[in-house]
Amino acid sequence: MAEDWTDRHVARWKDHWLDVAFDEEVEGAFSRVHRIDRYLRRAKQRAVAEVGLSDFEYETLHVLMIRDTPGSASPTELATELGVSGAGMTGRLDGLEKAGWIRRLPGVDDRRRVIVEVTKAGIAIWRRAMDIRGRAEDDLAEALTQRELTTLNRLLKKVTVRAEEREDRG
Repeated sequence: MAEDWTDRHVARWKDHWLDVAFDEEVEGAFSRVHRIDRYLRRAKQRAVAEVGLSDFEYETLHVLMIRDTPGSASPTELATELGVSGAGMTGRLDGLEKAGWIRRLPGVDDRRRVIVEVTKAGIAIWRRAMDIRGRAEDDLAEALTQRELTTLNRLLKKVTVRAEEREDRG
């Protein structure tokens, strides 16, 4: 197998810092996860730019589309899920509404409540970005057999569960 950036990184470090605990396998695994994450983030940025969205527009549409109630949420729910202030959410929604990608509707049970809903145009532009982003993910996955991909997924899930447990502890 060809040498990658992480192989060179580990080779530089393994004998350099003798007073620092260094496990080549741990360093290699998580350096590679970081490199893959960086690649996928850049692929997402390219996809978003290609369809004419900004990062925050894509993120807002994405959060709206992957909810239990796809395409519909209150501004407060969106602000909480995106980790932005109410004022920040209002600004995002103003721009998305002006572009025709969302609309604000009065709540069915309480007309004082506002519901944000993705429009057909919003769904279309989000799907275009997702298709481009998905192709980048599929391209990387093609480096593995189906069995290897299943194994990788199982192993990453074990590490993810551990990380989530550690985060929950604070």
